[in-house]
Amino acid sequence: MSNMVEVRIDSVRVHLMTPTRLVVLKHIDSERYIPIVVGPYEAEAITIALQEVEVSRPLTHDLLRNIFNAFGAQIARVEIVKLEHDTFFGAIIAELNGQTFEIDSRASDAIALSIRAHVPIYVHASVMEMASIAPDEEAAESSTAMLKAEPAPLSKEGVERLSVFEDFLEKLDFDKPDENKPEDNAPDKPKKPKKK
Repeated sequence: MSNMVEVRIDSVRVHLMTPTRLVVLKHIDSERYIPIVVGPYEAEAITIALQEVEVSRPLTHDLLRNIFNAFGAQIARVEIVKLEHDTFFGAIIAELNGQTFEIDSRASDAIALSIRAHVPIYVHASVMEMASIAPDEEAAESSTAMLKAEPAPLSKEGVERLSVFEDFLEKLDFDKPDENKPEDNAPDKPKKPKKK
């Protein structure tokens, strides 16, 4: 377990234009996050458990937890063990009669089960290295890139369109006071009521 780091569920994010859902895991000891793409049903299963919504009949992950309990097996933890071709691989670590079993699982199912069984989630250090992001670093990099970037050159058509505004601004006389406009330091005059 020395090559595993503990994470917790930070949030479940929804993309309104697509059926894509993200489960965001946060490293317990740092500001590193791992976004994992899950399907809408898996995201709903995770959200229901996080919000402790009561359901009339057991959902799939409730059923799985109940089966473990019925056979006297204890779920010790769940792990995200591998990342290949943008797919996260999970594992459920269970104990029964002094033996430890590692059961292959989708990452989303392992996470959904971990909430119901109240067990920790661990991520392999190599997965954390490959997939994690730090929002502050990302923001700093993008803002530095923006500061360094040169403005895009205008096309000939763009220059012609802007010249209209240039002509307009040259005709304005900013130094000449407007006689109809009261000066800034002049007292306000009471306005006459409008006739109805």
